[in-house]
Amino acid sequence: MFKSLFRRKTEFSSNTETGLRRVLKVRDLAFFGIAAIIGGGIFSSIGQACASAGPAVIWLFILCAVACVLAALCYAEFAARIPVSGSAYTYAYASFGELFAWIIGWALIMEYAIGNIYVSFAWSEYFTHILDSLGWELPRYLVVDYTSAQEAVALISDRMGEQGLLISQIPDVQSWLIDHASAHEIDAWNAWHNAPRWGDDGRLIADLPAFGINLLITYIVYRGIKESKNSSNAMVILKLLVVVLVIAVGAFYIDTNNFKPFMPTGFGGVLSGISAVFFTYIGFDAISTLAEETENPQRNLPLGMFWALALCTVLYILISLVLTGMVPFQQLNVADPLAFAFAQHGIQWMEYLVSLSAVVAMTSVMLVFQMGQPRIWLSMSRDGLLPPAFSRIHPRFRTPSFATWVTGAVVGIPIFFVNEQFVLDFTSIGTLFAFVLVCGGVLLLPDREAETGKFHLPRYSSRIWFPIFSAFTYAALWINWPEFFDHLFYSWDSQAVQSHGMCSQDLHHMDAQFLPHRLFWLLFLPFLNALALRKNSSLIPLAGLAFCTYLLTGMDASNWYWFFLWFAIGLIVYFAYGYRNSRLNTHA
Repeated sequence: MFKSLFRRKTEFSSNTETGLRRVLKVRDLAFFGIAAIIGGGIFSSIGQACASAGPAVIWLFILCAVACVLAALCYAEFAARIPVSGSAYTYAYASFGELFAWIIGWALIMEYAIGNIYVSFAWSEYFTHILDSLGWELPRYLVVDYTSAQEAVALISDRMGEQGLLISQIPDVQSWLIDHASAHEIDAWNAWHNAPRWGDDGRLIADLPAFGINLLITYIVYRGIKESKNSSNAMVILKLLVVVLVIAVGAFYIDTNNFKPFMPTGFGGVLSGISAVFFTYIGFDAISTLAEETENPQRNLPLGMFWALALCTVLYILISLVLTGMVPFQQLNVADPLAFAFAQHGIQWMEYLVSLSAVVAMTSVMLVFQMGQPRIWLSMSRDGLLPPAFSRIHPRFRTPSFATWVTGAVVGIPIFFVNEQFVLDFTSIGTLFAFVLVCGGVLLLPDREAETGKFHLPRYSSRIWFPIFSAFTYAALWINWPEFFDHLFYSWDSQAVQSHGMCSQDLHHMDAQFLPHRLFWLLFLPFLNALALRKNSSLIPLAGLAFCTYLLTGMDASNWYWFFLWFAIGLIVYFAYGYRNSRLNTHA
């Protein structure tokens, strides 16, 4: 049984057997990638990253971009060899075997679905803001999720208790809330207290705009790839124009004093923003799920990935500099940082324009994510790991119809009982995990000769260059951020704890925070160097493996908790259904 867990798939469907239309060109693929990458990150979660790192957040985007370029090269190599739907799932099946393929496919289910839940919430916030500006104010209990309302009531009640107040003792509750709560908390409070009730504790509170946009996007994806392509391209052109306008106008309001100090929270503060922004880079992974609907995928997939990645990284860096230059970075931990920055300078017309473009941007992101998820299920179903219904193609629209509607349900139903912060905390880990497996998978592939018209991953010797790059990285960190290695290698004895004014709880937190970093710098990176010296592995996938693994060390413990919980559920499903019904098992 152990060997069968790592059985590899070596045969893939031909172009004529898939039943999907090949209509996508390089421009379409690049636009799909841009649609996914520029959205929730640049209009919402980038504020949290800026608040954590200050102007130095640009180093985070550069670091993530390097990791994504290396991973994109590995994706492109796989796409050239295996031009079918499934993305990292299919690639893992060909290199690591069935169990790892299932794990990564299951992780991507979490990633696409959770990512779209977060974007749906962010879309709803901007959409509601636009309606409020027009005077069409919806009841708050129809635009706030239940969990957020419940948590806001508890938080505000605690603040009242700290002042020795009861609600009945406050003459004007709304005026008190304006002075002691954020706008989002006030909306959540009003939603809880004004919602229709049933029984003693039941309340009708739901974010209907978030659910409604998910339903609309699901229908568009169900109707067909050509309709989705046209919708995505139009939205991408519009939001790119607005983003460029935001950069151009915001540049005139930059105060260079806000750039001092440039790295106020240190290198650790830069890394702490990873979970807030990295999930947006799942865009080029979504491109690879469209291989069966792409003309000449061996050539067009790599080009689409690179164009999308290059343009989006430049825009992220410019937006970050504009934001942290316009407003002190400590104030940017808000849900709508771009609109907030222009509101601080009284530029009302830009505030409204940003809100409108954010709605368009979020819509295009959801469109791409909602297209990627059914096609992963489609591949898993073809392999027998999921029931046959997931690979059913609609006879008229030529789309995976059942998988599309199930995706809509998986995204839509949790909208009623989770909140934005909950889903944001662990959306990045599945993406990075996929990148690690793809880079590692390329290391296991046999060398092949370059073919005309197909992408071929350049092979550079790692025996010399990887140790040099590793030594350069150690030296650069030591010279520029010596305190990072002080914390990394510091021996936290009782005397040190006393000299730093720390209690035992602080000591435990410090050890837990730096444990992943210690494992990487002291164990994993030396192991990769030994691999380079002994095996002379290809440099690009080895460097991609190192970069993506290091970014994983920036994840909070809660991210890993939920990831492993999802992983455990996935293993139960695999052994209950997938292992027995696998096509490789049937043909064994």
